[in-house]
Amino acid sequence: MLASWTSLASPATSYRRERTALPWRQAGQYGLFVQTFDDVARLVAELPEVTEGEEKHRGHRAWQVAGKAFAWERPFSKADIKRYGDRCVPQGPILAVRTADQAEKEAILADGKDGFFTISHFNGYSAFLIQLDEVRAQDLKEALVDGWLAIAPPQVAEGFLKK
Repeated sequence: MLASWTSLASPATSYRRERTALPWRQAGQYGLFVQTFDDVARLVAELPEVTEGEEKHRGHRAWQVAGKAFAWERPFSKADIKRYGDRCVPQGPILAVRTADQAEKEAILADGKDGFFTISHFNGYSAFLIQLDEVRAQDLKEALVDGWLAIAPPQVAEGFLKK
């Protein structure tokens, strides 16, 4: 994603550079269907040490590794909707996903994948939003794995990447 990554690559950044060779990058069985939070739960269940719980502020579903959330339901608040003004507000279920840092977030959004976006509330925060009605299954899985790698303890991430 980023050509400027340094040689001090963590297991997560090494994965991101080489992920095009991974099997799920091929057209999957869910390729063009609408994604749901149940699909998110199914995809993250394949990752080590993931727990599902409720987000502490509003009680929405959240997925964690090592006690830290890497993905969570993120419906729009009234303030979020007001900030859209005359523009169309993305419809359907919205998922927030963590990134390793702001540079990764900017690179992900610059790719222009369907369903990936951000809002002003997320300015300066290493996470972006996914409109599940618009995202392709392989892009969703890639985003979830990246989010998990951004938060997972190094030993757990290394073990996953060695598989």
